[in-house]
Amino acid sequence: MTDYPNLLAPLDLGFTTLKNRVLMGSMHTGLEETKDWYRVAEFYAARARGEVGLMVTGGMAPNREGGVFPGAAGLFSDADIANHKIVTDRVHDAGGKIAMQILHAGRYAYGPECVAPSAIKSPISPFPPKELDEDGIEKQIADIATAAARAREAGYDGVEVMGSEGYFLNQFLVTHTNKREDRWGGSYENRMRLPIEVIKRVRKAVGPDFIVIYRLSMIDLIPNGSSWEEVVALAKEVEQAGATIINTGIGWHEARIPTIATSVPRRAFTWVTKKLMGEVGIPVITSNRINTPEVGEQVLADGCADMVSMARPFLADADFVAKAMTGKSGHIAPCIACNQACLDHTFSGKISSCLVNPRACYETELVIEPAATVKTVAVVGAGPAGLATALTAADRGHKVTLFDRASEVGGQLNMAKQVPGKEEFWGLVDWYRTMLADSDITLALNTEVTAGDLSDFDEVVIATGVLPRDPQIPGQDGPNTVSYRDLLQGNAKAGERVAIVGAGGIGFDVAEFLVTDDSPTENLDEWLQEWGVTDPEAQRGGLAPNGPQPEQPARQVTLLQRKSEKLGKRLGKTTGWIHRAALKLKDVEMVGGVNYERIDAEGLHVSDGEARENPRVIPADTIVLCAGQISERSLADALIEAGKDPHVIGGADVAAELDAKRAIDQGTRLAAAL
Repeated sequence: MTDYPNLLAPLDLGFTTLKNRVLMGSMHTGLEETKDWYRVAEFYAARARGEVGLMVTGGMAPNREGGVFPGAAGLFSDADIANHKIVTDRVHDAGGKIAMQILHAGRYAYGPECVAPSAIKSPISPFPPKELDEDGIEKQIADIATAAARAREAGYDGVEVMGSEGYFLNQFLVTHTNKREDRWGGSYENRMRLPIEVIKRVRKAVGPDFIVIYRLSMIDLIPNGSSWEEVVALAKEVEQAGATIINTGIGWHEARIPTIATSVPRRAFTWVTKKLMGEVGIPVITSNRINTPEVGEQVLADGCADMVSMARPFLADADFVAKAMTGKSGHIAPCIACNQACLDHTFSGKISSCLVNPRACYETELVIEPAATVKTVAVVGAGPAGLATALTAADRGHKVTLFDRASEVGGQLNMAKQVPGKEEFWGLVDWYRTMLADSDITLALNTEVTAGDLSDFDEVVIATGVLPRDPQIPGQDGPNTVSYRDLLQGNAKAGERVAIVGAGGIGFDVAEFLVTDDSPTENLDEWLQEWGVTDPEAQRGGLAPNGPQPEQPARQVTLLQRKSEKLGKRLGKTTGWIHRAALKLKDVEMVGGVNYERIDAEGLHVSDGEARENPRVIPADTIVLCAGQISERSLADALIEAGKDPHVIGGADVAAELDAKRAIDQGTRLAAAL
């Protein structure tokens, strides 16, 4: 008997059967571009060993002009086929199935050769596309079909044709990007001609016994997007053209509505996929913010889809399905949808990984093996860096003692989880507790450690984190000034008018904390209203006619910084805009380039620039200090003074915001080398 009868049920496709209803959705990791095909193979084979029903690769370009960037991977030659066969052979040896995504970027291609239905530049790419003529369109169709045929030759079990997220095929579908007046534009019958023709040609190229998935945009979240009637019409035509499965795409990349970040409610868009159920006879997959087996099971039980797509959860834990199958779902490392090591890396040209699991995409490099010599290891600090070190070292067989002066593990994660929109951090801290309880680690909480206490350990790791930086503003010792720590830990309250000193990641988090009483992340209806999302059956593209309608802010907040640059400029590459937009919706005033002159009963006195011009007061009942951090190195320095050589990691090493990604990676790599 399983806890997940729907999720773990097989799916019969006629010519083949998937072992369960879990799809590892497509993610561009950058691995294929390394040309280290054994590394690529191990990434996918690890997930196949983890029992996922079907995997889809990152997008492979059908031709040079369609690549997401110059040099993007694809199947252009016999050598490419041979390289991809290394991957498919390893996956099949591991008992898995894998499909290759064919992604033509159209006007989203980050290169001067990009092509599109009309010469309309994308807001997220600097290159205006060339409008295709008839011969050019025929070339794109033929190249996509050829890529599918090559995928079969390379041993893939199927292909996914990318028709959503605002990429090439999606661009033909809507008048927002298709201004043509020939047979490829104008009426919807003409605008959907290209994706239908592509599926027909792909099916012809691969034969009947090969999985063909079509990724269909079910809610565009852009002006003049598809109507629901058009979505259903396309789905039916795609089925008739030969698709095996329809997968859900949510939103264009240029849409100004978050779709996969941590502040998006779990399963936020499964209701859209549910509307298509019964309209077509082939299986339908739903996607976006499904990150636990419990959520996936409920989505299927609710009749929202025949299968669920989870992408980044398989970065967090390659054994996601295997753990669900064996009653160990509590041991699944949780995807917190932070984007920090996956999408932020992708859009920065780096190899993707995972904040929670630094081994993701580094399986052949970051190898965790039993220790040749078992050591006693002291880890001081049970925040992200210390937890990663302790668990990895213990996994290798070392005898680990984990110390912390606090009464619970998690360190700064316990502050992050208090921020509206970051509720996933509760699950991350719970996972660490579960893994500690299942380990042989000796946990010593409420313990203040001295250098003398550590003298008998073979290795000492200092992960004592950070302390708030003192901005030394005259008057900051008054009763109306608090530290972000005291505020987030519940030891201080804020008044109705608040000035926040410092607009880094913590400053933005504190602002969100202060303006939000009830987190919309916990209430889907409120979240949809806040961002202006409605039923695409009522409004084209699913954009509410009145736009975003957030709840009134709980407080009047002013967010300030010394730098004269745009506030939030240094936030995450793919999430910074969300944080800025969310605070603007709550009327947060953002002020840069200021000097902090003094604090008194009136509020925060500031001036502008080096000349200290325009002196004025920001009226505030409470001033919150978020002026950065410094490393807490006192114990490390005491050990060094005593002649010891401790390992110093995480915030104690570099006080850079609350960088859990770097801390966990550093701790894991250190423990792997002890």
